Amino acid sequence: MLVSLNWLKNYVDIESIQPEVLAEKITKSGIEVDSIEYIAEKSENVVVGYVESCEQHPNADKLNLCQVNVGEETLQIICGAPNVAQGQKVAVAKPGALLPGDFKIKKVKLRGIESNGMICSLQELGIEEKYVPKDAADGIFVFPEDVNVGESVEPLLNLNDAVLEFDLTPNRADCLSMLGVAYEVAAILDQDIQLPNEEYDTSEEDASDHISVSVDAKDINPYYGAFIIKDLEIKPSPLWMSNYLIAAGIRPINNVVDITNYVLLEYGQPLHAFDYDRLQTKEIVVRRAYNGETIVTLDEQERTLTEEHLVITNGKEPVALAGVMGGHNTEVTEQTITVLLEAAYFAPSAVRATVKHTGLRSESSTRFEKGIDPNRVKAAGKRACQLLQKYANGKILQNIVEFDELERSEKVITMNTTEINKRLGTKITTDEIIKILNSLRFRFDNEGEAFTVYAPTRRQDITIFEDMLEEVARIYGYDQLPYTLPSGASQAGGLTNNQQLKRNINNFLQGAGLLETITYSLTNENFISKLISPEIKEENVHAVQLAMPMSEDHKYLRLSLLPELVDILAYNQARNQNDLAYYELGKIFISDEEVLTSQPDERLRLSGALSGQWVEHPWQQEKKEVDFYVVKGIMEALFNYLKLPVVFEPARLDDLHPGRSAIMKLNNQVIGFIGQLHPVLQKKLEVKDTYVFDVNMETVFSEFQSIPSYNEIPKYPSIARDVAFIMDADIHAGKVKETIEAIGAPLVKSVNIFDVYHGENVEEGKKSVAYSLLYQDPEKTLTDEEIEKSFNQIVETVNNKYNTIIRS
Repeated sequence: MLVSLNWLKNYVDIESIQPEVLAEKITKSGIEVDSIEYIAEKSENVVVGYVESCEQHPNADKLNLCQVNVGEETLQIICGAPNVAQGQKVAVAKPGALLPGDFKIKKVKLRGIESNGMICSLQELGIEEKYVPKDAADGIFVFPEDVNVGESVEPLLNLNDAVLEFDLTPNRADCLSMLGVAYEVAAILDQDIQLPNEEYDTSEEDASDHISVSVDAKDINPYYGAFIIKDLEIKPSPLWMSNYLIAAGIRPINNVVDITNYVLLEYGQPLHAFDYDRLQTKEIVVRRAYNGETIVTLDEQERTLTEEHLVITNGKEPVALAGVMGGHNTEVTEQTITVLLEAAYFAPSAVRATVKHTGLRSESSTRFEKGIDPNRVKAAGKRACQLLQKYANGKILQNIVEFDELERSEKVITMNTTEINKRLGTKITTDEIIKILNSLRFRFDNEGEAFTVYAPTRRQDITIFEDMLEEVARIYGYDQLPYTLPSGASQAGGLTNNQQLKRNINNFLQGAGLLETITYSLTNENFISKLISPEIKEENVHAVQLAMPMSEDHKYLRLSLLPELVDILAYNQARNQNDLAYYELGKIFISDEEVLTSQPDERLRLSGALSGQWVEHPWQQEKKEVDFYVVKGIMEALFNYLKLPVVFEPARLDDLHPGRSAIMKLNNQVIGFIGQLHPVLQKKLEVKDTYVFDVNMETVFSEFQSIPSYNEIPKYPSIARDVAFIMDADIHAGKVKETIEAIGAPLVKSVNIFDVYHGENVEEGKKSVAYSLLYQDPEKTLTDEEIEKSFNQIVETVNNKYNTIIRS
């Protein structure tokens, strides 16, 4: 909500308070002021001038030579605006004037003719292009006849205005109007409030002779009022009204449209003006739309309707989407002389359904969706009639043709001084509470410490005692509430072991080159059964479905983090970002019930998805694509960091490539998997070759021992021995490695596989696997005899157990 302070001054006396001070007070009372913006930068020496003559420049086809009276003198000014003409009143920057952008006006010569000043457009005075009226968009601004020559343009064009931007919470829909803001500011400053005039004269004609109103959808349209205004003159709005609309972010159009927009912002009540003659009937019927029915809205788009939409019809066809947008066929034009002014109450649910289906969102729909004041509906219509009579010379027909079953009762809340002080920890007196309620303009009955408060209908957020407690607290002043320091023994805060472990894992993975990602906990029907870890599938779990999902894409609580991670990869790859490595440490949600009766079990998982190049060094001509072993290496390094003995075993898993996938085991218990996405799934998800991992962190956390350890740096040298075994192709190299580690202990400190070979000199069905063994004794230097003995034992055992031979 944009709040013009010059506009607000019409209702509350804020003349003596600076915008920054007022913004701070409003923020402290519970409504955050996001920003303060001034309509335009400061300008000096810009006044109203009268163009006494306007002739073509003798030396330029597109320039005009003007004689402009600025009150004290007549200035010769050369102007290039296409719409400048004799007899106009215009904004003139005299020599020595200062315009926004620190632009100084000087006497100059243009094509040999002296020019003493500048005739200004609104843009040159600092007003944004999007708010400039169409008739002044490509030229200078022309003032109405009633302004005085020589007076400053600053107040006339509202250039000295400051605009506060409110960040309203959903419960404070009352402040989506200038009157709502006025009530709020008056309460904060303890000021009186001046309400606008709604009185107007009526003709002898009766509106009911020209229109009838019937409502078929009474449950979602409990009030509909129709005013008839005849003999209108369509012309520009008064200058002050245009200024206020511009300050509120609305572009002026003409007096009729501007008045409906002005009252919308003033009262928070949307109105709509129909060209009465273009209705072509004498009836208004409000009903639900028929399936397949169409309407062309003001934006000239044809829209197909359903029974969810509430429409205003002329008895035959829709002429407006209720609360959202009018129809193109009844739009007010320059030829309009009679309007039917609609003031109605539409249920928030009905307007919200139309907005959701059409995508049309407007100032009107926003207010209907959040709820409007039922006691302002008719009043807003009367205010618009008063303005149409004054500024469009309209003739208001007597009586309002209306359908009225609107509930206007006030909510009743009881409270007492003792309970308020008990809740707030204050010592507020009953008299102070009475003063607060009076400043809020709330009706109430008081007997001793007891209060019965009648919350006005403009404050529909107030329904219970706690709401009134908040009102008392914020007007009393949050900064006046007492505070106490904690008593007793205290100690410095710290992280739990699991919190610290989470941080360490995050630091490790980020150091390894992965980026942390946080995805939605909710997913869709296509993703819910994908990439689930084997140990979870064995539990025969069920996906938890939301009773009221916001969308089909967020319908289920996830059973795996991976589908959403892969979806992020697809999104980025579609935008030519190909080298990606993401991980997430988050919760999955598991239930063993088909129909949920209790809270699902939340389990922590670590998942990752990688694609593209892992290493690229163009200068060294080095390049490495992500593959199975990159992901396996990251997992091995992580578990080595955690000092947990994880084991990898080949496995055929759903959704993964059959030859590039493995499960991870910890103490013979499956804790997750790694592998490449199945090519069919990759194609379906529109991603390139992608490798993933998924780990059960609940098990990891339970097995992790947070015990510091230390290995002394060896004093004695190590010795490496390499050996290559030729073995059957179906023997797992990792099994052989485990055997070597077992036989070689304690002298063999590490075993690494560094080569696998198929081809020439290795018979078909066989493979050569090379191992590097590192020997070391912390107590002494190993002799050749000791190493040879151990090495021969390892070779003999492997040959016998796996039927291998040493490759020569």
